[in-house]
Amino acid sequence: MSFEMLNQMLGSLDQKKAVKFLLQNILRIDLDNPFENVEKVLCIQPHPDDCELAVGGILAKLFLEGKEIVYLTLTDGTMGTRDPMISPQELAGIRKKEQEKAAKVIGVKKLIWFDYKDTELPYSPEVRNRIISVIRKEKPDIVFAPDPWLPYEAHPDHRNAGFLALEAVFFAPFPYINKGDLEKGLTPYEVPLVALYYTARPNYIEDVTDVFDVKLRALKEHRSQFEKNWQQWELFIRIVGMFYGKKIGAMYGEGIKVLPRLLLHVTPFAEVV
Repeated sequence: MSFEMLNQMLGSLDQKKAVKFLLQNILRIDLDNPFENVEKVLCIQPHPDDCELAVGGILAKLFLEGKEIVYLTLTDGTMGTRDPMISPQELAGIRKKEQEKAAKVIGVKKLIWFDYKDTELPYSPEVRNRIISVIRKEKPDIVFAPDPWLPYEAHPDHRNAGFLALEAVFFAPFPYINKGDLEKGLTPYEVPLVALYYTARPNYIEDVTDVFDVKLRALKEHRSQFEKNWQQWELFIRIVGMFYGKKIGAMYGEGIKVLPRLLLHVTPFAEVV
């Protein structure tokens, strides 16, 4: 296709349609069906419960479709209580067991733990390099992580987790970044797609009506977080699900911002994807 023909075609479209045309016809990426070629998922969460709370429905559907799902939990969850009678060490053990049970409900068989202190996840090359090593070992087709640009997000673990995950995805193909991996037999690896959850700018919404009960059952396993005020949490979870669902004419939906790795650097139109 000549540049003249491409310019003529793109000139007749609005910006969003032009970018979609570029992804589908030049880069061969279809964001309308981001899971079409996905066989393995890495869901990175700042705390136990975030994967289920954000995208438990999507993950449950992917499991039912035969996809492999791996959880990477970055912190120990020790600050997630208002009860001064329980020690942080005790809570960490409780939350780990709860996450194992919740993951089983979703269909997740492999869980990886970094155990950084809750509320103090470092934004550092050391953490980024550990995530790179996980990516190179697991070789996922898509990486889920919190959207670090969520407006008004007050939790530093969520912001840092998102930035660290995106940087790890971007740098994982470069052999001299975290080069100790080569000595361990971990070769550079390029993740095709990232999916940002807890996002205000979704470009893909999945109908999760049929598996919403699975999401709720998984979240109920996090008893230390939800049991005492489950009715309030369930209402909130359903409202968020309905917020996304209404955009696609479904009862419940889960929204994500899907981006190809190619757009994670010096790309002025990534915002409109």
